[in-house]
Amino acid sequence: MQNNSISEVMAAAAKAQEAADFAQFTVNNLWILVAAALVFIMHLGFATLEAGFVQKKNVVNILFKNSMIIAIGLLTYCLFGFDLMYPGDFNGYFSTGAFLSPGLEPTAEGMTAAYADYTYYADFIFQAMFAATCATIVSGAVAERIKLVPFLIFATLFVMISYPITGAWKWGGGWLDAMGFYDFAGSTIVHSVGGWAALAGIILLGPRNGKYTPKGIRAIQGHSMPLAAIGVFLLFFGWFGFNGGSVLSADPALTSLVFTTTAMAAAAGAIGAFFTSYFMFRNYDLSMVLNGILGGLVGITAGADIMSVTDSIIIGLVAGIIIPISVTMFDKLKLDDPVGATSVHLACGIWGTLAVAIFGDCEDCGSFGAQITGILAIGVFTFVFAFIVFFIIKATMGIRVNDEEQEIGLDIGEHEMSAYG
Repeated sequence: MQNNSISEVMAAAAKAQEAADFAQFTVNNLWILVAAALVFIMHLGFATLEAGFVQKKNVVNILFKNSMIIAIGLLTYCLFGFDLMYPGDFNGYFSTGAFLSPGLEPTAEGMTAAYADYTYYADFIFQAMFAATCATIVSGAVAERIKLVPFLIFATLFVMISYPITGAWKWGGGWLDAMGFYDFAGSTIVHSVGGWAALAGIILLGPRNGKYTPKGIRAIQGHSMPLAAIGVFLLFFGWFGFNGGSVLSADPALTSLVFTTTAMAAAAGAIGAFFTSYFMFRNYDLSMVLNGILGGLVGITAGADIMSVTDSIIIGLVAGIIIPISVTMFDKLKLDDPVGATSVHLACGIWGTLAVAIFGDCEDCGSFGAQITGILAIGVFTFVFAFIVFFIIKATMGIRVNDEEQEIGLDIGEHEMSAYG
């Protein structure tokens, strides 16, 4: 009888543990899916921000590009990118998997041995939302003078090939990961990648007509600061999923830390940009403060899981200070970026990745050598890839609209419609 009682207790305990494990699995999986939805909202934020920062005559064009980017990003990442970035057969630098393999063939239970805390599909959709973000960053930087179809061709190739390859070097367990390079949610792997590609596009595309004149730099105002502000707050909201979801579980301590460091860095970024831009320009520039918020968010993304609240505030503050300085620098170099994407995503992405080596307090945090190697390797590969693709498209199809089309606006020139009737 006693043996039977012990067996029953052990069986009950095992059943209770199984139920607890399933409950934890369910919560983890649900959080990954919620985070994926929050990252999706960021695409609305990018679309709204970019629409606000461009002139009224180019709003349809920027919204069209952002609508197509999410569609292109999801499909190309499913057909090729996911398998390239998280391959089963991997040499440390790029996948040797099959071309056009959806990579979505888990077991009947929707699981593989590598996914103990969430399903294969949850991982795919979360990562796919990240992938499209890079091309969205490029969209704003080349706005108001790039041809639509050439840009969409670039976006397709970029999300399909370039982003997954460099992502695999760290997140796919490649050579940068082995070196100790640390990038929690993508200050470099997502944001500066988009920034490097944007820089290549800007160089080959040239500035908007009338931006740089013999009399100096002419400010070309965006048509709607309310739209831009709404876009930033949507991005801020979505960033809780971007960083919080990168915990890859619903771990209460770590997820709440990431939420807090993310918010504090964004707030400090606004303050840094506010004071620095006033000191430099003697005015209260809303666009600088909005980009300061985004700069703080980009800056904390590499180390949001390992920073203290104080560290996150310092990182965000420095990122905010960087914004007006970087915007001014790019303008002096005559590199025209209507939305400040290169300053937000490239400059602050580099800073955030380096900040891991300065403030990171953990065994796995990257050293200066590892962080700099990661920044340079990913930056050089991305810039060269983007430059070559843009150059080939420019030589064959052309990438810049003509002067007349730029004057009347891309909404009429490319779409034969107006955003506001």
